[in-house]
This record gives sequence, structure tokens and C-alpha cells, in this order.
Amino acid sequence: MATTGPDLPPEPGIHATFARDHEYKRHGTLSLLAGIDLLTGKVHALVRAAYPASTTTRSWLATRPSGRFAFTFTLIHGFWLNLIEGFFFARSVLRHIRVASKQELSKRIMAGIDDVNRHPVIHTWSYRLAEAA
Repeated sequence: MATTGPDLPPEPGIHATFARDHEYKRHGTLSLLAGIDLLTGKVHALVRAAYPASTTTRSWLATRPSGRFAFTFTLIHGFWLNLIEGFFFARSVLRHIRVASKQELSKRIMAGIDDVNRHPVIHTWSYRLAEAA
């Protein structure tokens, strides 16, 4: 998303910080495929303009050693069950950014992930699948 107008400086009584018009110019979309290594806390990600239609989580899992991963559906609107979604919401990697191109967006996403990976946090899954039903 690119800014359509200049940022507005702070004005006492109106807005205390820089303000930005809610209008923006779209440059298209990118696909982000990401996961968290639960043993190290590192985030692994790929950013592409598009993935081939045949690219699915199930097809990727089929190429991994048998029994290494299990495909589990989570609740609709249950983003708190998905660590990678929580990562992007909590870390604000994409919050309030404006970019001039899809290439810049890709670079900023990866720079944010690289920054997080400098000091990874190991997550402990405490949710029980039986409790989701």
C-alpha cells in the first residue's frame, strides 16, 4: 500500500502523533508462507507474488518424512490457535506500513522476520486439542 497524501504532523487537541489519511494505493498482493520452529523459536518464511495453484500445505507435508508433521484444522476465527498468525498480529510486523512496491513490501516483511530471528522466543503450546471441540 502506498500513501496517497503526505503524513500530517501532530496538532495539539486534534491528534497527538503523526497522522495518515486512511486512503492508500494498492500495488497488488503477495503470498506469505510462514511457520515457527517450535524447538528454536525461529520463523521461516517465503514471500512470493503467487504460489502455483498446486502448492498446498498437504502437498508440502507429503514430501516430509512420514510421521514428522500432522495436519490439524483449527477453528474458524480461532487465530489464537495458530502461532504464526499470532506472531504477525502480536509483533506488528506489518502494522501501519506504506510501501512503494510489492518488492519493497517483500523486503520489509523479510527484514522484520530477520529482526525477530536475532532473538527468537521459544513458544510452549498449552492448548489442548480436545478442548477445541
